[in-house]
Amino acid sequence: MKLLSNFRKIKVLLIIFAAAIAASSLWVSNSLVNDLKDEEMKKMEMWASAMSSLISAEENADVTLEQEILSSNSTIPVILTDGSGSIIQYNNIDLDVGADTLAVLMELVADMRRGGRVIPVPMGELGEQYACYDDSMILTQLAYYPYVQLAVVLLFFVICFVAILNSKRAEQNRVWVGLSKETAHQLGTPISSLMAWVEVLKEKYPDDELLPDMGHDVERLQRVAERFSKIGSNPEHTTEDVVSVIESAVEYVKRRSPSKVEYVVDFPKRPILVRMNAPLVEWVIENLCKNAIDAMGGNGVITVSVSHDDVNAYIEVSDTGKGISKSNRKMIFEPGFTTKSRGWGLGLSLAKRIMEEYHKGRIYVKKSAPNKGTTFRMELRK
Repeated sequence: MKLLSNFRKIKVLLIIFAAAIAASSLWVSNSLVNDLKDEEMKKMEMWASAMSSLISAEENADVTLEQEILSSNSTIPVILTDGSGSIIQYNNIDLDVGADTLAVLMELVADMRRGGRVIPVPMGELGEQYACYDDSMILTQLAYYPYVQLAVVLLFFVICFVAILNSKRAEQNRVWVGLSKETAHQLGTPISSLMAWVEVLKEKYPDDELLPDMGHDVERLQRVAERFSKIGSNPEHTTEDVVSVIESAVEYVKRRSPSKVEYVVDFPKRPILVRMNAPLVEWVIENLCKNAIDAMGGNGVITVSVSHDDVNAYIEVSDTGKGISKSNRKMIFEPGFTTKSRGWGLGLSLAKRIMEEYHKGRIYVKKSAPNKGTTFRMELRK
């Protein structure tokens, strides 16, 4: 549990660090864009001043500097209008062939005025004209570049994350399969021996009252080994009545539960047919019931219900225990997570694997409240 918590803290810190880098990148880029905007505004002020000086210059005056300033603007779109808004000239604006030039220019002027990109140009006796300008193509591209860069980085991060996640999941699957097969293999020999000894004892002591219970326990061990072997392989599915399967699992756990645990069942009277692996689904129910007993401290009510619609069959297991905190609900199905002083934290992770990977169904916490209990819900396609 502590290891999982530390892993999550590291992931949160990495996300915060990545967000800080992204925010810093945007801030630096925006600062550069704002600086370039200021520079372009100063250039346009110089351009307007040069235009004013050129128009008002005397006939023999040297206007070489003004002409150079005017001709140096090869990137900033500018439209010169008179006091009434009529267009006098425009520079650095590409117009589509066949477009209504005047209408397009008037729309651009309106947009420039709304953005406050207008500079008065005194023209002496001609009155006052106005230089309307827009951001240059370089500035526009620079403004969008950080977002494109972040999108590429985000895409790279997502691809890496998915690759790592798939690699981790594949590694977990190999561990699950290897552990399950080895467990089933190790249990096989002693179980076979115990079965033989039980038969020998039955022949020698046919009236012994304990031998049937011993036989049931050996059969139970054999079923456990069979379940592990199915976890380690691709289990076969058969059409089963989910009501009968759940009822059998509940009856098994009920006989082995503390006397203060009460079971309430709500099953439909007619069969609900589902393609499933019955031993594995029984294992899920047993795990949920055992967890419920632990959550209630061996004293409370466990309610098991089965319902269905046109598509799915629904199994719910509710208890009156201590509930699950909101902070733990997302972690309870992860391998190794447990709130018990003893235990491996594999029961619910196995249940999730059985329901979602082997049966393409779902298992989740439907509701939970502190000191009121928890309801787990499973969904299987009919």
